Amino acid sequence: MPKIQSPVNMKKIVVLSGAGISAESGIKTFRDAHGLWEGHDITEVASPEGFTKNPELVLNFYNLRRRQLLEVQPNLAHQLLADLEQYYPINIITQNVDDLHERAGNKNVLHLHGELLKARSSKNENYVVEWHSDINMNNLCPDGYLMRPHIVWFGEAVPEFDRALDLISQAAIVIVIGTSMQVYPAAGLIQYATKAENIFYIDPKPAYIHHTTISVETIAEKATTGMEKLFKRLISSI
Repeated sequence: MPKIQSPVNMKKIVVLSGAGISAESGIKTFRDAHGLWEGHDITEVASPEGFTKNPELVLNFYNLRRRQLLEVQPNLAHQLLADLEQYYPINIITQNVDDLHERAGNKNVLHLHGELLKARSSKNENYVVEWHSDINMNNLCPDGYLMRPHIVWFGEAVPEFDRALDLISQAAIVIVIGTSMQVYPAAGLIQYATKAENIFYIDPKPAYIHHTTISVETIAEKATTGMEKLFKRLISSI
């Protein structure tokens, strides 16, 4: 595919991605039908209260996630979204904590729920560093507090949400891929796509997405095959 130095169509695309896009790379979604994450109640491993009660359990849970992430690669859906930057200006708003969008080549990725390859102070949320190894109980920030995963846990504020609102409000095209659109506040973002001309929803078991002004076109496919079809449509329309 020939490389293009700048987008040839200036319609802004915003992508809302979720666990389904990374599942095809081998990233587990962890939550089962009973709401458990590998046998743990969500509050045990994904809440401030759980971390306070048993920090070692929480650190080990995310250490396993981090090790797995370092063993997998972006899939075709990630790669096609990166290739699409040759044709359109694109922003990715992801609920995923992996770095597969970045590794595929997307330049503008906003992580709503944090990043697994970063750690932060358990006391000072502004002290954030790159972290690609295990976080252990002896890993402390400069102020002497335990380091924790840079993950937005249940019950915590989503610090990037306002920026996400700003991005999606400017989108001419929205692509929703690999997400059930059932987890809030992320699920509410679609209603702020007030300038959208098209909204595409790629998921093998799509939920109903309501938009106030335009209909949502559903592509009932897994992320890779659905994105392959949509990619061809988007570049052929230029």
